[in-house]
Amino acid sequence: MLRAGSAVACVACRNLLPSRMGVRFRLPLQKLHPLSRAIHHRYSSNSNPQRPPHCSAARHFTSLSRLPMRPPKSRSGSHGYQQQRSFWVARLAARLLKLRYILLGSAVGGGYTAKKTYDEWKDMIPDLSEYTWVVPDFVWELTENFDLDKLASVLPEMEEIAKLLPDMEKIGENFTFLKSLLSSGVGSEVIGASGLRLLLETSGDPTLKAPEIQPATAAVPESGDKQFKKQGLLAELILIQQQIQQHEEEVRRAAANAPPPPSQPRPTQAPNPSPSRKSSDKERVDQLQEELLRTQLKYQRMLERLEKENKELRKVVLQKDDKGIHQRKVKKSLIDMYSEVLDILSDYDSNYNTQDHLPRVVVVGDQSAGKTSVLEMIAQARIFPRGSGEMMTRSPVKVTLSEGPHHVAMFKDSTREFDLGKEEDLAALRREIELRMRKSVKEGQTVSPETISLSVKGPGIQRMVLVDLPGVISVSSNGMASDTKETIFSISKAYMQNPNAIILCIQDGSVDAERSIVTDLVSQMDPQGKRTIFVLTKVDLAEKNLASPSRIQQIIEGKLFPMKALGYFAVVTGKGSSSESIESIKDYEEDFFQNSRLLREGMLKAHQVTTKNLSLAVSDCFWKMVRESVEQQADAFKASRFNLETEWKNNYPRLRELDRNELFEKAKNEILDEVISLSQVTPKHWESILQKKLWERVSTHVIENIYLPAAQTMNSGTFNTTVDIKLKQWTDKQLPHKALEVAWETLQEEFARFMAEYKGKDQDDIFDKLKEAVKDESIKRHKWNEMAMDSLRVIQHNALEDRSITDKPQWDAAIQFMEETLQSRLKDTESVISDMVGPDWKQRWMSWTKRTPEQHIRNETKNELERLLKLHEDHTAYLANDEVTTVRKNLEARGVEVDPVLIKDTWHQLYRRHFLQKALFHCNLCRRGFYYYQRHFVDSELECNDVVLFWRIQRMLGITANTLRQQLTNTEVRRLEKNVKEVLEDFGEDTEKKVQLITGRRVQLAEDLKKVREIQEKLEAFIEALHKEK
Repeated sequence: MLRAGSAVACVACRNLLPSRMGVRFRLPLQKLHPLSRAIHHRYSSNSNPQRPPHCSAARHFTSLSRLPMRPPKSRSGSHGYQQQRSFWVARLAARLLKLRYILLGSAVGGGYTAKKTYDEWKDMIPDLSEYTWVVPDFVWELTENFDLDKLASVLPEMEEIAKLLPDMEKIGENFTFLKSLLSSGVGSEVIGASGLRLLLETSGDPTLKAPEIQPATAAVPESGDKQFKKQGLLAELILIQQQIQQHEEEVRRAAANAPPPPSQPRPTQAPNPSPSRKSSDKERVDQLQEELLRTQLKYQRMLERLEKENKELRKVVLQKDDKGIHQRKVKKSLIDMYSEVLDILSDYDSNYNTQDHLPRVVVVGDQSAGKTSVLEMIAQARIFPRGSGEMMTRSPVKVTLSEGPHHVAMFKDSTREFDLGKEEDLAALRREIELRMRKSVKEGQTVSPETISLSVKGPGIQRMVLVDLPGVISVSSNGMASDTKETIFSISKAYMQNPNAIILCIQDGSVDAERSIVTDLVSQMDPQGKRTIFVLTKVDLAEKNLASPSRIQQIIEGKLFPMKALGYFAVVTGKGSSSESIESIKDYEEDFFQNSRLLREGMLKAHQVTTKNLSLAVSDCFWKMVRESVEQQADAFKASRFNLETEWKNNYPRLRELDRNELFEKAKNEILDEVISLSQVTPKHWESILQKKLWERVSTHVIENIYLPAAQTMNSGTFNTTVDIKLKQWTDKQLPHKALEVAWETLQEEFARFMAEYKGKDQDDIFDKLKEAVKDESIKRHKWNEMAMDSLRVIQHNALEDRSITDKPQWDAAIQFMEETLQSRLKDTESVISDMVGPDWKQRWMSWTKRTPEQHIRNETKNELERLLKLHEDHTAYLANDEVTTVRKNLEARGVEVDPVLIKDTWHQLYRRHFLQKALFHCNLCRRGFYYYQRHFVDSELECNDVVLFWRIQRMLGITANTLRQQLTNTEVRRLEKNVKEVLEDFGEDTEKKVQLITGRRVQLAEDLKKVREIQEKLEAFIEALHKEK
């Protein structure tokens, strides 16, 4: 910075230095003209040679200056002074000529400097053309595709927008007229169309009192228009209410001063008034009542006109706002957000005592008391099925009412909208509700606790959530389940025991009040009546049927029942015809109460009649209860969430919180991986297990039904003939079917084996039940290709017809196969004989056991038959009758009584053993018989036709296993995989099935966590929206 001294070089620098900072910069040096800067710095440096030049210190501020600075010239002594005095004229002329050049040079230099400075600044600015890609293309195309001038011309003018607004001058005139009537002292009463009367008249809850307002005389202003602008509609209505109360007091005082009827005797002490005074008091009372009714009707018409204009205006605004719904994301209304929370809570079963205490309006009443009709009047549409005396409401119906541009209804789980202005849509909606109700009722039951969720929107509908419950009955009639009454009571209590639920108690006014059951039930649930609203229906019939109208007054004032209520209402819901429209019912209701003596004689108050006043009052109470309790419920769910999360962290710290659906998807992927593993089985493994299992299945038939009968023949020709016949029969009837059974069982076993092996790889055992069910259901659905049996039969028949053994290894393989089979059979036969005769002497001695009597008989029979076989080694497979008799008599001679059947059974096993031993000996002889086989056993005593038979069987088993393996890998594994996918898809859509198959505390805890988090998030979003609306 420059420091300012007492002596400044020049006036120009002195003007540039600020007084408070030491240097007065009035203008930056950059803003000085180049010529001025040049002159200033040139001469200011020479004015004081002892001080440094100012321009050097201010170089930072004179970056635009490009003129060179001249060094200061030292002054000479007296000689220079004399020279100046001698040539002052020449010096003056030179100075003047030099000034001309200075001006000209300064102008040229200044222009050049300005141009160079402009070029420098231009180079410093970045090239924004490289960043045009940041701006979307449609922005550049706006001017091309849209004519902004034409668009501006289409927009409405301010005068047209002003036409859509309500005529405030007209409304002000109406209220001015209203106040002029009040100021003149005319008594009146207004039917409470805004629902304020219930809140003003409620004495139980201090929060529902009317606001404190100055007396009517003090509140009447000099100018009606100014007062209307100052207080607004609400203040005007409250002012009217207070003046109405004053006129009511005047009527009561006049009625109290009126003489009693002639039938009542008056005290003898009181003097009799004159007849003229009696008539004047009576006329005054009648005149006041007529005047009150006329004023009331006048105000009612005015308010209805204003509300109608407001409703039309709101409808226009909503319709205009509805036009752009498809262009932007639809924002859910406040009541829709609240209804979503209630829907989630209805499906949530908490194990932490976090009960659903969120408010809703519960509609209860006796059967056929008019519950559904009241709800329809509030919803402004005939949406429920109707019946004469028959129970129509068979399950709870949750109806979410909200305001919208169009009168439509929609179910929670459906996207179809029912236009309530069209009769065909109304009929379809009623059918759908009835169908859903009947579907929810289980077999053998009459009612169901399952809730049906429905939303209704329309212009002028009050926002609230109502639940229509089945009507309370006193006894179960024919056709109903025996526990119908108890079930209805339990459903009603479950909804009414919510401390924040508003109970809308519906009472039929056309029947005796003592016959009602619902009032006792409501009194039990809400003894203080802090959340109950009593509604008396069918008041028109009650007025006709009841001899004493004061009874209706006692019901509405809460003096006839011990039940207490927050408010009492009397409504008329039509003449009883199901074809009546909502508008006609409204007109009938208004006409009835206007002409009813109940209202005319003061038995009912205007704010206590019509369903319109009822819906407004219920809506106000509902939202008041919501605002008071919703935050408390949100805190309760927050605490429940903390408890659940803590339990999960303690019990399952290393597992993710997967709910039932996520676990099902995980198990589904594992099962599909296991099915795919079947395609990785090698062909050798398939053929090995298929051949082994097939021989296990058919070996008994081959030995017992083919080999043994053929071996009883005398020569090779008969042997081969018998074998061919029996093989043909076996192939045509049993063999293909047995082979397919073996293949299907093998596929199942391999599938189960892969699932078991996969289980060992850190598999979650929570999927065991699901995997077992999927496996069983897939196998049950899987059916083998029917065409495979026919082709397999042909292949097997061709394989068994071939008898040509081509080389010695095949012959040796057949010998080995035959030997293993016979040894296995011989071992089994020895085991059977051992079990028949019991332990031998060695086993008896070592194990301290003995034979049973039956085993002793069989042992003696065995010994006798063995002696027979030694005598006749070539004996046939069956004993003759005389041989059986001989054996039996020989045994009887030794004191052994034996049955012929036992002899034949023992002979069968002994002969089998004898035959197998001979066959094994013959098999060993045939090991070197391939040479004789090639010569067809000519000139040879050795015949090995049984080896050829076993070779044919072995070859058929190999070919069959190969065929089945090809069919398995090419077709059946894929079909099984498809079946598994179908089963998994079916299980995935069946919620009850998933609940049955995926169980455990871990699953339930994850489900609870998911539900509680969802409820808490939606409650917080609702509370935030609720605060914004305030």
